[in-house]
Amino acid sequence: MPLKSLSGTVSILHARALSAGARRGILSAGNLRVTCMFGRSGRSSLKREGDGTTPRGVWPLRRVLVRPGIRAPGRLPSRVMRRDDGWCDDPNDRNYNLLVKLPYSASHEALWREDELYDIVVVLGYNDRSRKRRAGSAVFLHLADAKGGPTAGCIAVSRRDMMKLLPLCGQRTCIKVW
Repeated sequence: MPLKSLSGTVSILHARALSAGARRGILSAGNLRVTCMFGRSGRSSLKREGDGTTPRGVWPLRRVLVRPGIRAPGRLPSRVMRRDDGWCDDPNDRNYNLLVKLPYSASHEALWREDELYDIVVVLGYNDRSRKRRAGSAVFLHLADAKGGPTAGCIAVSRRDMMKLLPLCGQRTCIKVW
């Protein structure tokens, strides 16, 4: 598979850990290589809800959610985030691993955060088609913690690097976590 299509988009982003149990890695897109962070428990081929691992595999980039005032460069579908956006993480709820409107009665994660980590969120196509209970939810590519901390199971990059990555991504771009 070629790294760049005629439209200039990268077909696969590669997210590779620096060592077997590492929380830090390298995300590459064509010739661009940036530091990324993984889940607090590393990566796993058997992701489970709440385990703190980033799931190994190949996941499509679905869409981008951005805070008001931020323009998401690139060709991915995007929308401005709302204060009442949330993501259901309750495996027993019918909206498990889906965007929900807050307040929401089942367990969920608020997407509008004060720490800026979700100012730009790329929704990954992990466990979203034929959703499986307890297989994990809310797996995103988002902004990294300024102190370099791990994620709760996502992939994170700096804001500067996200703005370099997004223009390379299109509707057929996937991320491979290995």
